[in-house]
Amino acid sequence: MAEPILGMRFSVLFMAGGAVANPIDLRFRRVSGLAVEVETEAQPSGGCNTYQQPLPKAVRHGNLVLERGLALGSPLTAEFNASLSSFKFLTSNVLVTLLSADSLPLAAWLFMKAWPVKWATSDLDAGEPGLVIDTLELAYTRMQPMRL
Repeated sequence: MAEPILGMRFSVLFMAGGAVANPIDLRFRRVSGLAVEVETEAQPSGGCNTYQQPLPKAVRHGNLVLERGLALGSPLTAEFNASLSSFKFLTSNVLVTLLSADSLPLAAWLFMKAWPVKWATSDLDAGEPGLVIDTLELAYTRMQPMRL
């Protein structure tokens, strides 16, 4: 019987302009938004008033959300800041890879033409120690799941 797959080992790789990824920008504590759904439209069914037939209308997906500790000297943070400040958005492909305990790839999700839509930093609270977390949210044109 196969062991259950744990979702605690993963990597995130930004592929922009063929540049080598910065090691600071590979580490995230949480990734969410790995979903795609088919939007449907109800169609009346040939004179039968007891039900409607759902028909596929469009593929819809939410945003890719990445969380990590505040990273100083991060090229990704600099790029987010430049995009949101100048309102000029460069896209990049983002590869999220699920890893085994031996760091071997098990599955992956490729997010094509991703660009920043939200950047948030956790609240600062002098009364309670805690990590400062940056949340980076990306829109994208298409997601391609890959099972390895």
